[in-house]
Amino acid sequence: MNFDWSALWESLPVLLAGVQTTIVLAFLAMLLGIPGGLLLCAGRRSRFRVLTLPACIVIDGLRATPVLLQLFWLFYVLPLAFDVQLSPYATALLALALNVSVFNAEIFRAGINSIQRGQSNAALALGMSGTQVMRTVVLPQALRRSIPALANIWVSLFKNTALVSTIAVADLAYVALQLRTETYKTVEILTAMALIYWLMGYPQAKLADSLQNRYQVNE
Repeated sequence: MNFDWSALWESLPVLLAGVQTTIVLAFLAMLLGIPGGLLLCAGRRSRFRVLTLPACIVIDGLRATPVLLQLFWLFYVLPLAFDVQLSPYATALLALALNVSVFNAEIFRAGINSIQRGQSNAALALGMSGTQVMRTVVLPQALRRSIPALANIWVSLFKNTALVSTIAVADLAYVALQLRTETYKTVEILTAMALIYWLMGYPQAKLADSLQNRYQVNE
């Protein structure tokens, strides 16, 4: 079997454009997913059932279904059921942002719950309000403890961006599969795609490990 790597070099600009789309999409989804997670976390921890119930439904519903199904539902069902038509890119961003938000919400909730109750009680005894305690005592520590888990969620999110190729978003996976069809260089193009994903993903995974060690809590 002969391999023609020249086709790969000719296709490199297209692959790099797909890389750019992948990185930007993951970044924007996480950028939306952090405040989204905080809002869902606040809703789930609320004393008011009108906030707790919707937050629980969203979190439990999205955690229990595949990202690909959520992507398809927003792309195919949303226009038919609610007459809301989004572009493929907007659909992909919304699906990824919603999915990462629910996992971030649980990470933030776990971080808050990990803070010893005695700290809150001491702050309340000093005259702080509940909001002040949460903002100045609990949240800073909880967010710091959440960093390793958030890093791992980022790695998973980055890999999940490949799913958006199924709705014709021109990410790395999509452009690579298109090039494979156009050039008939399956081995070369898919090997290059795998190598590019690895070159981007491996440093992120090692960074997540480093953050895990740096922010590990020993009590």
